[in-house]
Amino acid sequence: MRNVVKIFVVVALVVAGSFHANAQTKAKFGHLNFAELYSMMPGQDTVKTQYESYARDIQTQFTAMQTEYESKLTDYQSNAATMSDIIRETKEKEIIDLQTRIENFQYSAQEKLANKEAQLTAPIIEKAKEAVEAVAKENGYTYILNSTEGLLLYAEPSQDIMPLVKKKLGL
Repeated sequence: MRNVVKIFVVVALVVAGSFHANAQTKAKFGHLNFAELYSMMPGQDTVKTQYESYARDIQTQFTAMQTEYESKLTDYQSNAATMSDIIRETKEKEIIDLQTRIENFQYSAQEKLANKEAQLTAPIIEKAKEAVEAVAKENGYTYILNSTEGLLLYAEPSQDIMPLVKKKLGL
C-alpha cells in the first residue's frame, strides 16, 4: 500500500511538473482556408480534364447498357403476346438480369468516380499539406486550423505513450 502511495505521489509530481513546463511554452495557432488554397494550386485543369474524360467513358458504358435494356424491354412488350412461355420467361430473365447489371454498374461507377477523383487530387492535396506544414514549422506555429471546416491541419510531433501505458497495465 505504501508503494502505491509513493508511486501516486511521484506521478502527481511529474504531472504537475509537466503542466508547469507546458505553461511556460505558449502555443502558437494559425489558420487558413484549405479549400481556397487547394483551388489555387496548379494542376486543377489537368485534374478536371482527366476526371471528365473518365466520367464520359463511364457515361458511355452506362448509356449503352441503358439502350440495350430499353431495346430488350420494347421488344418484349411488343412481342410478349406471341411468344411461347419458355421464350417469354427467358426474355423476362434477360431483362431482369440486365436491370440488375445496370444497378450494379451505377453503384460501381459512383465508387470508381470517387476513387478516380481521390487519385487525381491526392498529389495536389499532399503538396498543399506539405506547404502548410513547412510554413508552420518555419514560423513556429504549434497548430494550424482549417478555417472553413475547423480541422487540425498540423500539430507538433509528440510521443504516443499508449504502448507504455498498456505495458504498465499489462494489457
